[in-house]
Amino acid sequence: MKIVIAGGSGFIGKRLTDNLVEHGHEVVILTRKGKIPAKAVSYVNWLKEGAAPEKELGKVDVFINLAGVSINDGRWDAKHQKEIYYSRMVATEELLRIISILPQKPSAFINASAIGIYPTSLETAYAEDSLATSNDFLGNTVKDWENKANKVEKYGVRTAFMRFGLVLGNEGGAFPLMALPYKVYLGGTVGSGEQWVSWVHIIDAIRAIEFVIENEILYGPVNVTSPSPLKMKDFGKTIGSVLKRPHWFPAPSFVMKVALGKKSKLVLEGQRVIPKVLMEAGFEFLFPTLNLALENLLIKK
Repeated sequence: MKIVIAGGSGFIGKRLTDNLVEHGHEVVILTRKGKIPAKAVSYVNWLKEGAAPEKELGKVDVFINLAGVSINDGRWDAKHQKEIYYSRMVATEELLRIISILPQKPSAFINASAIGIYPTSLETAYAEDSLATSNDFLGNTVKDWENKANKVEKYGVRTAFMRFGLVLGNEGGAFPLMALPYKVYLGGTVGSGEQWVSWVHIIDAIRAIEFVIENEILYGPVNVTSPSPLKMKDFGKTIGSVLKRPHWFPAPSFVMKVALGKKSKLVLEGQRVIPKVLMEAGFEFLFPTLNLALENLLIKK
């Protein structure tokens, strides 16, 4: 298949591109940095003056939208929140424009999303059929993002929203910073420790995207989390156990709020999210438990 990726240079995008190429797909990356020579990958300019990617793409089987300013960078001040929000709206609007012009529409549109659409809770477990949504910054951003992406359905394109949890990988995301205190013997519970962490190994996250591409019956929200979410205190204890490090230096909530500002909500509050759609469709996680995931990521082979 010919697969076009917006946001292909990010943490998830790089791993996804490598996997797709390895599996024999033709990959095109939409970029604002100019064309970059790369084996088995081509680049097309977009989101810059004079760019007209629709003239270069030809027939496309699948569009994947991973574009947007990272929520892991910055302190979520007003300027950063605006960048997070509008980077997603602008990129998605441009993809809609491109698809509207293409004479032959893609078979699928895979749009990144986040479990932040669900409210934080210590008791409730959320699956894709949950009607509860959060009214905070991240929740409203995700809702608007999905609503805009959903407009592609009017062109007869199957659309899926991949609601990622905490993606664990050594090359990016929040995990390296979470593991670092344990590596230097300073790990401990963050906040109350009762908040839920819905996580997924980067390999399973990539496999889930490919699984949705290949399974034409899947559309709409898809939770990309392991079937084994944990409370933060148990998440930390597992890191310590795998690294054979102590778990005893707590990071109180007020310290995290001072250090991270509004973004502290990401680690001090959480959602218990279940990947119901993937499991019912027969997706098999390579890393269903945190212990397996961390042994893969933290122990040198």
